[in-house]
Amino acid sequence: MAKNTQPVLKRCRTLGVSPAVMGYSKTSNKNPGGQRRAKKSEYALQLTEKQKVKFVYGILEKQFRMYYEKAARAEGNTGEVLLSLIERRLDNVIYRLGFAATRREARQLVNHGHYTVNGKRVNIPSYLVKTGDVIAVSEKSCSNNRFKKLKEDDAFVAAPKWLDRDKNTLTGKVLALPARDDIDFEIAEHLIVELYSK
Repeated sequence: MAKNTQPVLKRCRTLGVSPAVMGYSKTSNKNPGGQRRAKKSEYALQLTEKQKVKFVYGILEKQFRMYYEKAARAEGNTGEVLLSLIERRLDNVIYRLGFAATRREARQLVNHGHYTVNGKRVNIPSYLVKTGDVIAVSEKSCSNNRFKKLKEDDAFVAAPKWLDRDKNTLTGKVLALPARDDIDFEIAEHLIVELYSK
C-alpha cells in the first residue's frame, strides 16, 4: 500500500496549512528554502489547492480523482460535493468526533478494526458514512487503555454540528451530510474543479 512519509510540519509550511488542522499543536516559524516566488501561476494555485486537500485528508491521487469523478456526476456544485464526500470518510469522521488525535491516527485505528458502523466492524478508512449511521468503539476495544483514557479525558474536542457524540459510551451519530461551512480549514474548491476540468 502506498504511504505518504513526508514530514508533516514541513509539508504544512509548503502548502500554507496550519498544523492545528492536522491535529498537531506544534508550530514552526522557520521559512524553509529562503525567498519564495512572489507570484504563482494560475496552474500553481490550482495544484496547491488540490495538494492541500489531499495532504490534510491523507488521500493519494488515484483515490482523489475517483472522488472528483463521483462528485462531477452528482447533482449540485461539484466542488462542494467533492468536499462533502471526502469529509464523510470514516477516518475523518472518527477524527472529527475526537476519537483520535489526528487523521493519520484515526486511519490506523480504523485499519486495526477498533470501530463499528451500525454494529458491524469496519476496517476501511475510506468507508463513506451516511446520515443516521452510528459509529462506535468496538466492544473488544473498549477495555483498551487508550479508549479508557479517552472516556476520562476532559479535553474533548467539540464535534461539528453534523455529528452527535456521546463521550460516555464512545459513540457518534451522523445527523446530516456535511455542508461546505463544516470544513475546518480554508480551501478554494473551485480551483480544484478548474484543474480537473481542463
